Amino acid sequence: NFAIFVSNLTQLHDFINLPKNRKSTNTGFTDPMSVLFVLVWSSRKWPRHFLSKHREMTAHFTQTWEIPKPTTCITCYNSNKESAPFIWGDAMTVFEFGKQNKDTLLLFHGGGLSWWNYREVAALLENDYHVILPVLDGHAGSDASFTTIEDNAARLISYIDTHFGSQVTVLGGLSLGGQIALEMISQRPDICRLALIESAQVKPSKLTCALIGPTFGMSYGLIKQRWFAKLQATYLGIPKELFEDYYRDTCAITKADMIAFLKANCAYEIKNGLRETTARTKIVAGSREQKSILDSAKLLNSIIPCSKAEILPRLRHGDLSINNPEKYVRILEEWRGQND
Repeated sequence: NFAIFVSNLTQLHDFINLPKNRKSTNTGFTDPMSVLFVLVWSSRKWPRHFLSKHREMTAHFTQTWEIPKPTTCITCYNSNKESAPFIWGDAMTVFEFGKQNKDTLLLFHGGGLSWWNYREVAALLENDYHVILPVLDGHAGSDASFTTIEDNAARLISYIDTHFGSQVTVLGGLSLGGQIALEMISQRPDICRLALIESAQVKPSKLTCALIGPTFGMSYGLIKQRWFAKLQATYLGIPKELFEDYYRDTCAITKADMIAFLKANCAYEIKNGLRETTARTKIVAGSREQKSILDSAKLLNSIIPCSKAEILPRLRHGDLSINNPEKYVRILEEWRGQND
Protein backbone atom coordinates (compact mmCIF):
# COMPACT_ATOMS: atom_id res chain seq x y z
CA ASN A 1 0.00 0.00 0.00
CA PHE A 2 2.53 2.58 1.08
CA ALA A 3 5.71 1.36 -0.60
CA ILE A 4 5.45 4.20 -3.10
CA PHE A 5 5.02 6.67 -0.23
CA VAL A 6 8.20 5.39 1.38
CA SER A 7 10.27 5.65 -1.78
CA ASN A 8 8.89 9.10 -2.65
CA LEU A 9 9.42 10.85 0.68
CA THR A 10 13.04 11.80 0.10
CA GLN A 11 12.30 13.13 -3.36
CA LEU A 12 9.39 15.18 -2.04
CA HIS A 13 11.50 16.52 0.83
CA ASP A 14 14.12 17.67 -1.68
CA PHE A 15 11.45 19.30 -3.83
CA ILE A 16 10.20 21.34 -0.87
CA ASN A 17 13.67 22.89 -0.52
CA LEU A 18 14.50 23.49 -4.18
CA PRO A 19 14.82 27.12 -5.30
CA LYS A 20 11.80 28.20 -7.31
CA ASN A 21 13.83 28.63 -10.51
CA ARG A 22 14.85 24.95 -10.38
CA LYS A 23 11.33 23.56 -10.04
CA SER A 24 9.47 21.93 -12.90
CA THR A 25 5.78 21.28 -13.37
CA ASN A 26 6.77 17.67 -14.01
CA THR A 27 8.08 16.88 -10.55
CA GLY A 28 8.46 13.16 -11.05
CA PHE A 29 6.23 12.15 -8.12
CA THR A 30 2.52 11.48 -8.33
CA ASP A 31 1.58 9.74 -5.10
CA PRO A 32 -1.18 11.73 -3.35
CA MET A 33 -0.28 10.33 0.06
CA SER A 34 3.34 11.44 -0.29
CA VAL A 35 2.30 14.90 -1.48
CA LEU A 36 -0.07 15.48 1.42
CA PHE A 37 2.25 14.02 4.04
CA VAL A 38 5.14 16.25 3.03
CA LEU A 39 2.83 19.25 2.86
CA VAL A 40 1.91 18.59 6.49
CA TRP A 41 5.55 18.17 7.41
CA SER A 42 6.58 21.31 5.55
CA SER A 43 3.88 23.37 7.27
CA ARG A 44 5.30 22.31 10.61
CA LYS A 45 8.97 22.79 9.84
CA TRP A 46 8.88 25.69 7.39
CA PRO A 47 5.79 27.79 8.29
CA ARG A 48 6.95 30.93 6.45
CA HIS A 49 7.08 29.15 3.13
CA PHE A 50 4.14 26.79 3.56
CA LEU A 51 1.50 28.81 1.69
CA SER A 52 3.58 29.21 -1.46
CA LYS A 53 4.67 25.56 -1.39
CA HIS A 54 1.08 24.52 -0.78
CA ARG A 55 -0.13 26.41 -3.86
CA GLU A 56 2.59 24.92 -6.08
CA MET A 57 2.09 21.33 -4.95
CA THR A 58 -1.70 21.50 -4.75
CA ALA A 59 -1.81 22.74 -8.35
CA HIS A 60 0.26 19.72 -9.38
CA PHE A 61 -1.96 17.45 -7.27
CA THR A 62 -5.25 18.62 -8.78
CA GLN A 63 -3.96 18.39 -12.34
CA THR A 64 -2.63 14.87 -11.92
CA TRP A 65 -5.41 12.83 -10.27
CA GLU A 66 -9.10 12.32 -10.74
CA ILE A 67 -11.25 10.66 -8.12
CA PRO A 68 -12.48 7.36 -9.60
CA LYS A 69 -16.16 6.49 -9.76
CA PRO A 70 -17.56 4.55 -6.78
CA THR A 71 -17.13 0.79 -6.91
CA THR A 72 -19.28 -1.98 -5.51
CA CYS A 73 -18.28 -4.38 -2.76
CA ILE A 74 -17.27 -7.86 -3.93
CA THR A 75 -16.68 -11.24 -2.31
CA CYS A 76 -13.36 -13.01 -2.84
CA TYR A 77 -13.52 -16.40 -4.57
CA ASN A 78 -11.10 -18.89 -5.99
CA SER A 79 -11.34 -20.06 -9.60
CA ASN A 80 -13.96 -22.67 -8.68
CA LYS A 81 -16.23 -19.92 -7.27
CA GLU A 82 -15.76 -21.27 -3.77
CA SER A 83 -14.86 -19.04 -0.84
CA ALA A 84 -11.15 -19.12 -0.19
CA PRO A 85 -10.41 -21.20 2.93
CA PHE A 86 -9.67 -19.13 6.01
CA ILE A 87 -7.32 -20.84 8.45
CA TRP A 88 -6.34 -19.83 11.98
CA GLY A 89 -3.33 -21.50 13.53
CA ASP A 90 0.08 -20.86 15.05
CA ALA A 91 -0.92 -17.20 15.59
CA MET A 92 -1.10 -16.75 11.83
CA THR A 93 -3.88 -16.24 9.31
CA VAL A 94 -3.47 -17.90 5.91
CA PHE A 95 -5.61 -18.57 2.84
CA GLU A 96 -5.08 -21.82 0.99
CA PHE A 97 -5.75 -22.99 -2.57
CA GLY A 98 -5.06 -26.36 -4.19
CA LYS A 99 -4.45 -28.27 -0.94
CA GLN A 100 -4.37 -31.54 -2.89
CA ASN A 101 -1.10 -30.65 -4.64
CA LYS A 102 2.35 -31.68 -3.47
CA ASP A 103 4.37 -28.62 -4.53
CA THR A 104 3.91 -25.81 -2.02
CA LEU A 105 4.06 -22.12 -2.89
CA LEU A 106 3.96 -19.26 -0.33
CA LEU A 107 3.38 -15.69 -1.53
CA PHE A 108 3.69 -12.65 0.74
CA HIS A 109 1.66 -9.54 -0.04
CA GLY A 110 2.89 -5.95 -0.10
CA GLY A 111 2.76 -3.59 2.86
CA GLY A 112 -0.74 -2.26 3.52
CA LEU A 113 -2.35 -4.87 1.25
CA SER A 114 -3.46 -8.38 2.13
CA TRP A 115 -3.77 -11.91 0.74
CA TRP A 116 -5.93 -10.67 -2.19
CA ASN A 117 -2.73 -9.14 -3.64
CA TYR A 118 -2.21 -12.67 -5.07
CA ARG A 119 -5.81 -13.81 -5.44
CA GLU A 120 -5.73 -14.02 -9.24
CA VAL A 121 -2.28 -15.60 -9.24
CA ALA A 122 -3.52 -18.26 -6.80
CA ALA A 123 -6.52 -18.99 -9.02
CA LEU A 124 -4.18 -19.65 -11.95
CA LEU A 125 -1.83 -21.87 -9.94
CA GLU A 126 -4.16 -23.87 -7.71
CA ASN A 127 -4.35 -26.82 -10.12
CA ASP A 128 -0.57 -27.31 -9.92
CA TYR A 129 0.47 -25.93 -6.52
CA HIS A 130 -0.67 -25.89 -2.93
CA VAL A 131 -0.82 -22.08 -2.75
CA ILE A 132 -0.62 -20.44 0.67
CA LEU A 133 -1.25 -16.71 1.09
CA PRO A 134 -0.38 -15.62 4.67
CA VAL A 135 -1.53 -12.32 6.16
CA LEU A 136 1.61 -10.54 7.31
CA ASP A 137 1.98 -9.29 10.88
CA GLY A 138 0.30 -5.99 11.63
CA HIS A 139 -2.16 -6.25 8.74
CA ALA A 140 -5.93 -6.70 8.68
CA GLY A 141 -6.83 -10.19 9.87
CA SER A 142 -3.54 -10.86 11.63
CA ASP A 143 -3.61 -11.33 15.39
CA ALA A 144 0.04 -10.29 15.76
CA SER A 145 1.41 -6.76 15.70
CA PHE A 146 4.25 -5.96 13.33
CA THR A 147 7.63 -5.84 15.07
CA THR A 148 10.39 -6.39 12.49
CA ILE A 149 10.89 -8.03 9.12
CA GLU A 150 13.26 -10.44 10.83
CA ASP A 151 10.64 -11.50 13.38
CA ASN A 152 7.94 -11.99 10.75
CA ALA A 153 10.34 -14.07 8.65
CA ALA A 154 11.20 -16.24 11.67
CA ARG A 155 7.50 -16.87 12.38
CA LEU A 156 6.92 -17.92 8.78
CA ILE A 157 9.91 -20.27 8.91
CA SER A 158 8.40 -21.82 12.04
CA TYR A 159 5.08 -22.19 10.22
CA ILE A 160 6.84 -24.02 7.36
CA ASP A 161 8.71 -26.25 9.80
CA THR A 162 5.46 -27.20 11.50
CA HIS A 163 3.34 -27.84 8.42
CA PHE A 164 5.71 -28.66 5.55
CA GLY A 165 8.77 -30.37 6.94
CA SER A 166 11.22 -27.46 6.83
CA GLN A 167 11.14 -26.74 3.07
CA VAL A 168 8.70 -25.60 0.37
CA THR A 169 8.97 -25.40 -3.39
CA VAL A 170 8.60 -21.64 -3.92
CA LEU A 171 8.65 -18.44 -1.87
CA GLY A 172 7.61 -15.14 -3.39
CA GLY A 173 6.72 -11.66 -2.28
CA LEU A 174 6.00 -8.08 -3.32
CA SER A 175 7.82 -5.12 -1.74
CA LEU A 176 7.56 -5.69 2.05
CA GLY A 177 6.60 -9.30 1.27
CA GLY A 178 9.65 -9.58 -0.97
CA GLN A 179 11.87 -8.33 1.84
CA ILE A 180 10.39 -10.95 4.17
CA ALA A 181 11.05 -13.66 1.58
CA LEU A 182 14.66 -12.45 1.26
CA GLU A 183 15.03 -12.52 5.02
CA MET A 184 13.70 -16.08 5.13
CA ILE A 185 16.24 -17.37 2.60
CA SER A 186 18.93 -15.49 4.58
CA GLN A 187 17.95 -17.07 7.90
CA ARG A 188 17.41 -20.53 6.38
CA PRO A 189 19.38 -20.86 3.11
CA ASP A 190 17.51 -24.01 2.01
CA ILE A 191 13.98 -22.99 3.08
CA CYS A 192 12.82 -23.19 -0.55
CA ARG A 193 14.01 -24.42 -3.93
CA LEU A 194 12.93 -21.33 -5.88
CA ALA A 195 12.21 -17.70 -4.99
CA LEU A 196 10.48 -14.94 -6.93
CA ILE A 197 11.19 -11.47 -5.51
CA GLU A 198 9.15 -8.54 -6.84
CA SER A 199 10.13 -4.91 -6.24
CA ALA A 200 12.03 -5.37 -2.96
CA GLN A 201 14.10 -2.46 -1.70
CA VAL A 202 17.38 -3.32 0.01
CA LYS A 203 19.08 0.09 -0.04
CA PRO A 204 18.15 1.82 3.25
CA SER A 205 17.19 5.49 3.42
CA LYS A 206 17.88 7.14 6.80
CA LEU A 207 16.14 10.38 5.83
CA THR A 208 12.96 8.61 4.75
CA CYS A 209 12.87 6.60 7.98
CA ALA A 210 13.34 9.77 10.02
CA LEU A 211 10.41 11.45 8.25
CA ILE A 212 7.93 8.58 8.52
CA GLY A 213 7.07 8.93 12.21
CA PRO A 214 6.21 12.65 12.34
CA THR A 215 4.64 12.95 8.91
CA PHE A 216 2.56 9.83 9.13
CA GLY A 217 1.57 10.47 12.72
CA MET A 218 0.01 13.78 11.70
CA SER A 219 -1.64 12.43 8.56
CA TYR A 220 -2.93 9.01 9.60
CA GLY A 221 -6.54 10.18 9.54
CA LEU A 222 -6.44 10.50 5.76
CA ILE A 223 -6.16 6.74 5.42
CA LYS A 224 -9.76 6.28 6.51
CA GLN A 225 -11.13 8.93 4.16
CA ARG A 226 -12.78 7.13 1.28
CA TRP A 227 -12.00 9.83 -1.28
CA PHE A 228 -8.31 9.70 -0.38
CA ALA A 229 -8.26 5.90 -0.45
CA LYS A 230 -9.64 6.07 -4.00
CA LEU A 231 -6.87 8.44 -5.05
CA GLN A 232 -4.25 6.18 -3.52
CA ALA A 233 -5.76 3.01 -5.01
CA THR A 234 -5.87 4.62 -8.45
CA TYR A 235 -2.22 5.62 -8.23
CA LEU A 236 -1.16 2.19 -6.98
CA GLY A 237 -3.06 0.52 -9.82
CA ILE A 238 -5.42 -1.39 -7.54
CA PRO A 239 -8.17 -2.84 -9.80
CA LYS A 240 -11.64 -1.44 -9.17
CA GLU A 241 -12.92 -4.86 -8.20
CA LEU A 242 -10.38 -4.95 -5.34
CA PHE A 243 -11.03 -1.45 -4.00
CA GLU A 244 -13.45 -2.50 -1.26
CA ASP A 245 -10.96 -5.10 -0.02
CA TYR A 246 -8.18 -2.53 -0.17
CA TYR A 247 -10.18 0.14 1.67
CA ARG A 248 -11.51 -2.22 4.35
CA ASP A 249 -8.12 -3.75 5.11
CA THR A 250 -6.22 -0.47 5.04
CA CYS A 251 -8.64 1.06 7.54
CA ALA A 252 -8.10 -1.93 9.85
CA ILE A 253 -4.34 -1.33 10.17
CA THR A 254 -3.39 0.55 13.33
CA LYS A 255 -1.20 3.65 13.21
CA ALA A 256 1.51 1.88 15.25
CA ASP A 257 1.63 -1.11 12.90
CA MET A 258 1.65 1.06 9.80
CA ILE A 259 4.51 3.20 11.05
CA ALA A 260 6.39 0.07 12.13
CA PHE A 261 6.27 -1.70 8.78
CA LEU A 262 6.89 1.51 6.81
CA LYS A 263 10.05 2.12 8.83
CA ALA A 264 11.12 -1.50 8.45
CA ASN A 265 10.51 -1.31 4.70
CA CYS A 266 12.79 1.70 4.19
CA ALA A 267 15.47 0.49 6.63
CA TYR A 268 15.86 -3.11 5.42
CA GLU A 269 19.26 -4.15 4.18
CA ILE A 270 20.84 -7.34 2.89
CA LYS A 271 22.06 -9.91 5.42
CA ASN A 272 25.26 -11.91 5.04
CA GLY A 273 23.27 -15.16 4.99
CA LEU A 274 21.82 -14.21 1.62
CA ARG A 275 25.15 -15.08 0.00
CA GLU A 276 24.75 -18.65 1.25
CA THR A 277 21.23 -19.38 0.02
CA THR A 278 20.64 -22.34 -2.25
CA ALA A 279 17.33 -20.91 -3.51
CA ARG A 280 17.41 -20.17 -7.21
CA THR A 281 16.08 -16.64 -7.17
CA LYS A 282 14.35 -14.59 -9.85
CA ILE A 283 14.32 -10.85 -9.13
CA VAL A 284 11.85 -8.66 -11.00
CA ALA A 285 11.01 -4.95 -11.00
CA GLY A 286 9.08 -2.62 -13.29
CA SER A 287 10.88 -0.14 -15.51
CA ARG A 288 8.67 2.66 -14.13
CA GLU A 289 9.63 2.07 -10.52
CA GLN A 290 11.76 4.28 -8.31
CA LYS A 291 15.50 4.20 -8.92
CA SER A 292 16.09 2.69 -5.46
CA ILE A 293 14.02 -0.37 -6.43
CA LEU A 294 15.85 -0.79 -9.74
CA ASP A 295 19.23 -0.43 -8.03
CA SER A 296 18.14 -2.94 -5.38
CA ALA A 297 17.32 -5.50 -8.08
CA LYS A 298 20.83 -5.16 -9.52
CA LEU A 299 22.40 -5.40 -6.08
CA LEU A 300 20.46 -8.54 -5.20
CA ASN A 301 21.45 -10.14 -8.48
CA SER A 302 25.11 -9.49 -7.71
CA ILE A 303 24.88 -11.05 -4.23
CA ILE A 304 22.54 -14.04 -4.51
CA PRO A 305 24.53 -16.96 -5.99
CA CYS A 306 21.97 -18.50 -8.34
CA SER A 307 19.90 -15.51 -9.37
CA LYS A 308 18.70 -13.54 -12.35
CA ALA A 309 17.26 -10.02 -12.46
CA GLU A 310 14.74 -8.80 -15.01
CA ILE A 311 13.39 -5.27 -15.47
CA LEU A 312 9.90 -5.49 -16.93
CA PRO A 313 8.99 -2.79 -19.47
CA ARG A 314 6.18 -0.31 -18.71
CA LEU A 315 5.34 -1.79 -15.30
CA ARG A 316 5.03 0.20 -12.07
CA HIS A 317 5.27 -0.91 -8.46
CA GLY A 318 3.04 -3.94 -7.86
CA ASP A 319 1.76 -4.07 -11.44
CA LEU A 320 3.08 -7.57 -12.09
CA SER A 321 1.35 -9.58 -9.35
CA ILE A 322 -1.76 -7.40 -8.99
CA ASN A 323 -2.57 -6.43 -12.58
CA ASN A 324 -0.71 -9.01 -14.68
CA PRO A 325 -1.30 -12.38 -13.00
CA GLU A 326 -0.89 -14.34 -16.23
CA LYS A 327 2.53 -12.77 -16.82
CA TYR A 328 3.48 -13.44 -13.20
CA VAL A 329 2.61 -17.12 -13.59
CA ARG A 330 4.47 -17.33 -16.88
CA ILE A 331 7.64 -15.86 -15.33
CA LEU A 332 7.38 -18.30 -12.40
CA GLU A 333 6.86 -21.34 -14.63
CA GLU A 334 9.67 -20.35 -16.98
CA TRP A 335 12.02 -19.87 -14.03
CA ARG A 336 11.07 -23.25 -12.62
CA GLY A 337 11.53 -24.87 -16.02
CA GLN A 338 15.04 -23.45 -16.24
CA ASN A 339 15.98 -24.75 -12.80
CA ASP A 340 14.32 -28.18 -12.49
